[in-house]
Amino acid sequence: MDIDAVKSYLLQLQDQICDALAAEDGAADFITDQWQREEGGGGRSRVLADGAVIEKGGVNFSHVHGASLPPSATAARPELAGRSFEAMGVSLVIHPRNPYVPTSHANVRLFVAHREGEEPVWWFGGGFDLTPYYGNREDCISWHREAASACEPFGDDVYPRFKHWCDEYFHLKHRGEPRGIGGLFFDDLNEWGFDTSFAFMRAVGDAYIRAYRPIVARRKDTPYTERERDFQLYRRGRYVEFNLVFDRGTLFGLQSGGRTEAILMSLPPLVRWEYDYQPEAGSAEDELTAYYLTDRDWLNEPQG
Repeated sequence: MDIDAVKSYLLQLQDQICDALAAEDGAADFITDQWQREEGGGGRSRVLADGAVIEKGGVNFSHVHGASLPPSATAARPELAGRSFEAMGVSLVIHPRNPYVPTSHANVRLFVAHREGEEPVWWFGGGFDLTPYYGNREDCISWHREAASACEPFGDDVYPRFKHWCDEYFHLKHRGEPRGIGGLFFDDLNEWGFDTSFAFMRAVGDAYIRAYRPIVARRKDTPYTERERDFQLYRRGRYVEFNLVFDRGTLFGLQSGGRTEAILMSLPPLVRWEYDYQPEAGSAEDELTAYYLTDRDWLNEPQG
């Protein structure tokens, strides 16, 4: 188990993603904020705000440790309660300015749980998902093709399994709808052994920018009006609701005494809620929920 190799990769991934997104924005760069926490460990937050393309984007690296795993980390594995832990990962959310550019999220992480006199228990997790405001078949298909390509070397069942897990996880139960059009989600991954599991985490981390940057490039100059902007801000509310109510990473960070600014950097700068909003039937806004936010096999979806 080479934890130093994982940490080195994660720091490199953070730089690679920030460099690519700053180049795509063209007008702003990520600022860097190094931080430490009293409970142990720290991290490096990188944030781009008020860019030409990215209204707010955060790419956070953290490596933290503590005396006891918080409830969010042991809810599904109660046998680990009381163990000390270390956790490291890269987590990011990009909120573009143009409503035709989807919001994206990705993270890759390693957890290690320790107990004196016993072998460490480790697992990898992560994935990436896409949240469009105005759907586009080309974007959804290309996003899922990159996800499937990252999974392909690890078995034919990997993409379908982790695609389904993503659809189930990023679901707003109180709204009865998915957060977006999905991608990949995996957790508690140790069944393949450390080296293969780490290789899969790298494949997912490396695939994110290959999947997302072409979508940004295609849509960032699409003309839009105040109507589309208002709808984007309304739909961003769903993103906030999921992160604050359901997201395991957010809950872990807050319960483990993490740095609040880094944990909540995923929230958009502007958002709105509207009581009982109903889109006009047959409109592009209606199409988002009627067509795109449904369970679809995007690899076999026609582009036309």
